[in-house]
Amino acid sequence: QVQLVESGGGLVQAGGSLRLSCAASGRTFSSYTMGWFRQAPGKEREVVGAIKWSGDNTYYADSVKGRFTISRDNAKNTVWLQMNSLKPEDTAVYSCAATTVWSPTVVVTHVYNYWGQGTQVTVSS
Repeated sequence: QVQLVESGGGLVQAGGSLRLSCAASGRTFSSYTMGWFRQAPGKEREVVGAIKWSGDNTYYADSVKGRFTISRDNAKNTVWLQMNSLKPEDTAVYSCAATTVWSPTVVVTHVYNYWGQGTQVTVSS
């Protein structure tokens, strides 16, 4: 069982930065691929990116590539999402999730077993 708690969301102007954190409980955090997803009002949840349990492989959606960075520290049971050059279209509820999978399927929600409650990110123009 893994419990996930996100933090770090807020209101930021376009061009600004935010760093989201996802703290995990449980001793097996290092066994899980961690994904970040977001859902804007009226839209489906979409993948932002993912990081393999070892931390040596990452995936990013095209919409955030070059602006967002995912990192993790297994000793701290924490994964981060550094978001730079934020745009109004990045406004959404951001959630972290855990899965034992590392494959092209990390982009889909149904492979993830555990989810955090989400944190709101609002980017003003």
